[in-house]
Amino acid sequence: MPVTVATLLGTPSLALTLHTRVAAVDRPVSWVHVSELPDPTPFLEGGELLLTTGLALLHADQSMADYVRRLADAGVVGLGLGTGLSHPAVPGDLVRAADDCGLAVLEVPRQTPFIALSRAVSAALAAEEYAAVARTSAVQQELTRAALAPGAPTTVVDRLARYLDGWALLADAAGTPLEAAPPAARGRAADLGPAFDRLRGARPPAGAALTGPEETVLLQSLGTGSRTRGFLAVGRPGPFPAADRHVINAAALLLTLRLEQSRAAHSATGALRAALLQLLLAGEEATVAPVVAALGEQLPAGPVRVLVVLGSAQQRSAALDVAADAAAHAREPLFSAELDETLVLLVAEPGPLADRLAGLPDRVTGVVVGSAPRVEWARLNDGVRQARQAAEHGSAVGRPVTSFADLAGRGLGALLDPAAAAAFGEALLAPLVAADRAGPGDLVESLRVWLAAHGQWEAAAGRLGVHRHTLRKRIRRAAELLDRDLDSPGVRAELWLALHPPGPAP
Repeated sequence: MPVTVATLLGTPSLALTLHTRVAAVDRPVSWVHVSELPDPTPFLEGGELLLTTGLALLHADQSMADYVRRLADAGVVGLGLGTGLSHPAVPGDLVRAADDCGLAVLEVPRQTPFIALSRAVSAALAAEEYAAVARTSAVQQELTRAALAPGAPTTVVDRLARYLDGWALLADAAGTPLEAAPPAARGRAADLGPAFDRLRGARPPAGAALTGPEETVLLQSLGTGSRTRGFLAVGRPGPFPAADRHVINAAALLLTLRLEQSRAAHSATGALRAALLQLLLAGEEATVAPVVAALGEQLPAGPVRVLVVLGSAQQRSAALDVAADAAAHAREPLFSAELDETLVLLVAEPGPLADRLAGLPDRVTGVVVGSAPRVEWARLNDGVRQARQAAEHGSAVGRPVTSFADLAGRGLGALLDPAAAAAFGEALLAPLVAADRAGPGDLVESLRVWLAAHGQWEAAAGRLGVHRHTLRKRIRRAAELLDRDLDSPGVRAELWLALHPPGPAP
């Protein structure tokens, strides 16, 4: 229990007398300070019990109302006036002013030294701090025992919520509720989704606090190394004291240890999945299907849609968790495996799951997704290759989601690096640009129009407003300066690209 003015009033040895309303005695006392200054507030932090003999109140220019108001504004919880020295009794003006400000006024009799109050408060604060430490230690031991018992996550979450007198939620890496206390706290997962997404992008353990007018929510990501394996969220009205934060950190650590116990199994399963993908690429679908069934899963029925996810190992792990959660909600089969530092996802086509997985970059910051048109199992190699090409192009141009069909739909220029293509065009056309600067300035434009007219002299000359013989002369001059055979389709393609360099990706 915190030390209050009421605590001191209930200590018979201090012989204190309250002169103001009882309502002002329940505020916690942080310390005892003695001062005879007319304005001691610059030396106060708030929460103090101020002791004085009232010397400052004897000055004619010192208003008791102003004095009390300054103390109340500084957060002083009580004023102890030592009587029998400067004042034979507590002045009535002082009491009335204190009642108006909600400040408790205590009479400290002459036989009670101020040091006695300081010692009483100091001892009470020390006892309170020791009790808080002991309480925290006992709760941490209780949580540790719960973490070692069967059904650990449920018990740990329940006891944490009861200790905090609030709610607690344990979610998996995708943000799906695993345990909640009380059970209604499961409904908080949807609102916390954006916060989970932000934490997922940071190396665990990472934390965040959401403070509102009616509630404070603390979140922690669970995991070690590069992979986030879950989230712990707790909430209750008002702030969390330091002791409670220590308990929350201990609970997060214990839950992390339990989640990490399955790490070796996850690693072994990942290696098995990678081997199964290699068999699928080799056309061994019939061999792989029963093994996947033994894992408690199901291969998507052909034809399948292939998605390739690029990103760091941590980002790919987070993307896998989100994808698995999406598949569970959609009740559709999903096969996933790592291949050459990429994540390969196989889903049934047609089906809504592929479209949902295209939104992975919205949930996992930094990943890039490429997809291929649907393929039969016999052509899985082509699907994986095409999805990876789409993902690598998306990564190069800053597109989070790219389909293989997009590569053709956006034209050849979309596949080229804009800076490299511009440099190529500048170097190739440099002789013509230099000649234009030194002469009439008609070679580059004439070549552009002639290529656009597919080499037809009459049409190109008409667009330029010159005679066809003039145009022939210009094109021959351009061929000489470029040292290129302009009748070659390959040369014409290079010149067209040089004259129409791709812009930056939209």
